[in-house]
Amino acid sequence: MPKLKKSPLAPARFQKLPALKGARLSARACGIKYKGRKDVLLIDFAPGTAIAGVFTRSLTAGPAVRWCREALKGGKGRAIVVNAGNANVFTGESGWHAADATATAAAQVLGCKAKEVFVASTGVIGEPLPVGRIVGGLPALAKALKADAWRAAAEAIMTTDTFPKLASRSATIGKTTVTLNGIAKGSGMIEPDMATMLAFVATDAKIPAAALQAMLKRGADRSFNCMTVDGDTSTSDSLILAATGQAKHPRVAKASDKNLQEFRAALEDLLIDLAQQVARDGEGASKFVTVSISGAKNADSAKRVGRAIANSPLVKTAIAGEDANWGRIVMAVGKSGEPQDQAKLAVSIGGVRLTEKGARRPDYDEAPVTAHMKGKEIEIAVDLGMGRGKATIWTCDLTHGYIAINGDYRS
Repeated sequence: MPKLKKSPLAPARFQKLPALKGARLSARACGIKYKGRKDVLLIDFAPGTAIAGVFTRSLTAGPAVRWCREALKGGKGRAIVVNAGNANVFTGESGWHAADATATAAAQVLGCKAKEVFVASTGVIGEPLPVGRIVGGLPALAKALKADAWRAAAEAIMTTDTFPKLASRSATIGKTTVTLNGIAKGSGMIEPDMATMLAFVATDAKIPAAALQAMLKRGADRSFNCMTVDGDTSTSDSLILAATGQAKHPRVAKASDKNLQEFRAALEDLLIDLAQQVARDGEGASKFVTVSISGAKNADSAKRVGRAIANSPLVKTAIAGEDANWGRIVMAVGKSGEPQDQAKLAVSIGGVRLTEKGARRPDYDEAPVTAHMKGKEIEIAVDLGMGRGKATIWTCDLTHGYIAINGDYRS
């Protein structure tokens, strides 16, 4: 596949992530699929690091996901090994052997247990993973570990991504400031179900695994699970959160601890940032779309309506063509099957109210809506007139670029 042009929605500047106590990273070119670029990442954590994770619920999940689910039961993690270019999915017994061999080799290099090593793979489905290249590269990766290599790490896990995705936040626990750093990858095959394609977050806070898990699940539901590119859930979705415990702060035991209030907010904000970056890098995307639903029977109903709009090819292509065809939004709301009052249904684009009493407003002027559709940031709002449920979904438009990228994906 030829090198892809950077998304027009990419950040003007990339945040430089600070070093984080208890976490070191390195990336290396191991020739998994690509030539001339780094494609394997090793993250090393301090002994005793607590781990949380959420993973795809796809019934064709890959060996890496199944390995991580088992490893997560221990609550501790010493390393994450990630490869790009090959998903190691639907590869039979050789796929499980590859996951096991990767974790075992990393454990030997780092001096820990294999079940303390988490693995992730992303790329083409159905191709045997050349695991020997990963295993062979691990000693050099271990020697090159650095505390400030977050940008290189984010670049190493990219597939059809056109820019690396990074975010950092800080929070106070007691009187101690802790750091949260995160990276993610994702561009296509994106409608997360528990996580995103791949995302890794670390903090120097000392938080038990159970509390981490509760906060991560809540954060994922409010971020990655509110984002879609094309409605397809990956077989490799993995979101992992590590707490190295190197910061000195008051002891916290539960996710609801009042000392974690600021940390919870920072974690959620970081995850939303990463999720939005994935949507902005949707394959072929030219517009970032925010779909806001209100007046639903409950929050879950609102989310389902939002996804129906965000995943509609007709809505997405209208946005790509800068066509203010609001009837497609009404269609998507109806096909969701969720409770709604047609007489109260309120549809707005760019802040302009379009509907009233089950019909187009008599004074509707399409000119400002058309002008809004020509921008890069599109806002769609729908009130269902049923209750207080609300949700926000982030997505992108659907262009010819999406077809071109996926038609050539394996080449």
